[in-house]
Amino acid sequence: MKILLGHKFFYLTGGADFFFFETGRVLERYGHKVAYFSTLNERNRSCEYSKYFVKPPEYRNGPILRRVLDFSKIIYSGEAKKQFAQLLSDFKPDIVHLFAINIHISPSILDACRNANAPVVMSNNDYKIICPNYKLYHHGHLCEDCKGGRFYMPIINKCCQNSWAFSIASSLEAYAHNILNIYRRNIHTFLFSSEFMANKVKEFWGANTFRYAMLKNPFDTFSYDYSEKYDDFCLYFGRLIDEKGVDILIKAMSHLPSSVRLVIIGDGPQWNELHTLADRLNLKNVEFAGPKWGKDLNSYLMRARFVIVPSIWNENFPYVILQSFASGKPVIGSKHGGIPELVQDGERGLLYPSTDPEKLANCIQQLWNAPEKAVAMGKKARSYVENEFNDERFYQSLIDIYKGVLS
Repeated sequence: MKILLGHKFFYLTGGADFFFFETGRVLERYGHKVAYFSTLNERNRSCEYSKYFVKPPEYRNGPILRRVLDFSKIIYSGEAKKQFAQLLSDFKPDIVHLFAINIHISPSILDACRNANAPVVMSNNDYKIICPNYKLYHHGHLCEDCKGGRFYMPIINKCCQNSWAFSIASSLEAYAHNILNIYRRNIHTFLFSSEFMANKVKEFWGANTFRYAMLKNPFDTFSYDYSEKYDDFCLYFGRLIDEKGVDILIKAMSHLPSSVRLVIIGDGPQWNELHTLADRLNLKNVEFAGPKWGKDLNSYLMRARFVIVPSIWNENFPYVILQSFASGKPVIGSKHGGIPELVQDGERGLLYPSTDPEKLANCIQQLWNAPEKAVAMGKKARSYVENEFNDERFYQSLIDIYKGVLS
């Protein structure tokens, strides 16, 4: 089977890019011929199909006229459609599997697929198909204001990068794609990694208006060392941005004795604000360790008692949870998005209401005082990811979906 994979980045920036590259790796491992389509960037990995890649629109910087002209490419890029059509003609895939194509590529390539009679599946790692700002969240609270096609709401809420320009552009983009019905008209099957996201799309679009299938994201469990050892700290790692709820976590620490220690790994726009909050609460049990990834991060994971994922937005499928589980660490997570599906309250960790620091503190205290319980949960967590997240399991699920589409 020949598969064409498309995604807006051909280098790693986050979980969606990892999903894209891992899907290609697994398909190639099992003997399939895989072609790729993306955008040009000096950070790109080497690829024999880069001659088909397109230049992304310049919508952030440069002369205002060029930015205005490039905005039209965000809505519908004729260049991307032409290049993709050529790749379809040359490669002749059995199936096209797309990931994030918005802004940098645009969904114009979906019309190229229709013209070439190439069936399409699309993996969705964010809420872009129903929410102009991707997150169903802005300015500190969850939001579904665009439900019912009210795509003028981003302008009122100024919810896209907190910018009037981006919010207006995102509203126009959403209206255009909705009028064209370009996603549902051209995509055979939408793929979701969490039941939460699938159900949320049903709420916006209607349960019987699109086909979908569940596909858990690929993850290399065995690249992480399992450890039942623990030191005298619990751990947060990730971006320091408002939707991650790290401020709630710091407030929770103020309800705990100084012997309960928290290490925060990461950086981001909330760095100074969170430092100030910890200082104001006079917390001596919170350490900001800065950004640490790879082996440096793994050394902390190996020694942590448990990991906390305090998101206050509906995270779809946080990789930090899988990383924690693979290291044998249970997770205390908020009751948002796909987090409860992974954690399973009382099995592989504990859950709490996202905006309640006292209940979060109670969960932390509970696992801190019962390290043997944390170890047992961590053992279950490792077993879970070993069984559910391996190449064979992912490949079988993926190929069953492809065969179902082709039949």
